[in-house]
Amino acid sequence: MQFSFWEQQTYFSNIDVLVVGSGIVGLNAALHLKTTQPALKVVVVERGLLPTGASSKNAGFACFGSPTELLDDLTHHTEDEVFSLVERRWKGLQRLRKNLGDVTIDYHNWGGYELFEPAQEQLYQQSITQLAYLNKHLQPIVGEPEVYRVADEKISTFGFKGISHLLESTAEGQIDTGKMILALTQKVQALGVIILNNLEVKQLHDQGTTIVATTNNDIDLKARAALVATNGFARQLLPELQVVPARAQVLITKPISGLKLKGTFHYDKGYYYFRNIGNRVLFGGARNLDFKTEETMEPGLTDLVQNRLEELLKQVILPATNFEIEQRWSGIMGMGPAKTTIVQPVSERVSCAVRMGGMGVAIGSLVGEEGAELILQQL
Repeated sequence: MQFSFWEQQTYFSNIDVLVVGSGIVGLNAALHLKTTQPALKVVVVERGLLPTGASSKNAGFACFGSPTELLDDLTHHTEDEVFSLVERRWKGLQRLRKNLGDVTIDYHNWGGYELFEPAQEQLYQQSITQLAYLNKHLQPIVGEPEVYRVADEKISTFGFKGISHLLESTAEGQIDTGKMILALTQKVQALGVIILNNLEVKQLHDQGTTIVATTNNDIDLKARAALVATNGFARQLLPELQVVPARAQVLITKPISGLKLKGTFHYDKGYYYFRNIGNRVLFGGARNLDFKTEETMEPGLTDLVQNRLEELLKQVILPATNFEIEQRWSGIMGMGPAKTTIVQPVSERVSCAVRMGGMGVAIGSLVGEEGAELILQQL
């Protein structure tokens, strides 16, 4: 592809920082770079027409971990590690709300809930015996004395079938991630950040004083430094990183008259999650049915997962309600052997900010800023 002199000078010359990935992390990194050093020329490149990973394809949970998730984490990590991660998620959510405003991202604090079946009675009993312990550690982070509490009385209110117990998280909310990404995009563009879509970086070469990015359009981009913020796709550029792609499949119903659900819901140890969007139900998850197939960078849907989601909608979530599916899609998350993010230099002029562990909405704003700080040290 040939570009004019004007295009070459405006878009591709004298780049200070190249950010790879235009999701929540990449855009927050660009925002922090431009607010800290307004004179920097920051260019964000994105392989897709819209962010390709999960930033605007997720369920929009403004959450920091359900009780069973945190208790499970405590069996694999130290107490300090688990609650430090919760604090980062909470701070990230507050940063997101401060940066964009609750109205802009359609934030609602309608609470979060974890569902338990009769077969999970032992898990439930283990959870409620630890609620006081969890609340004690959450209070200095969230500022509420009783974040988690028993909410069995709401099972009939929501209309669930086959659910014996419900735990509520009073500090959990929901957002519209499409509006979030649009607002972030508009905010960084207003500051002078250039965003180039449909341009995939194939390789990054650190030449000591500059980096060179080769792309799918035979365009070589030169910059003083680069930040990889591609989350689930990180290993394509940085194969040494311990990041495993994880596809999340989602569906959404058509509007349902008199819908009883309001809030965000976790089911079966968080492998299933659903929420209301107005009077629709968004439902996602079930990758635990076939982990290997869902460890992919390819978007797509499978009958196994989609049929299970519909089955649970009919049997458990909307048992007495007629509904129709309006739309289905998938997003690619970045997971790993630990739930910690990877924010680190990978060479003299290249850093990365990846592996959100399915908590990109919560932690992405903070991780983007941390990645930007690494870049500022490299300039």
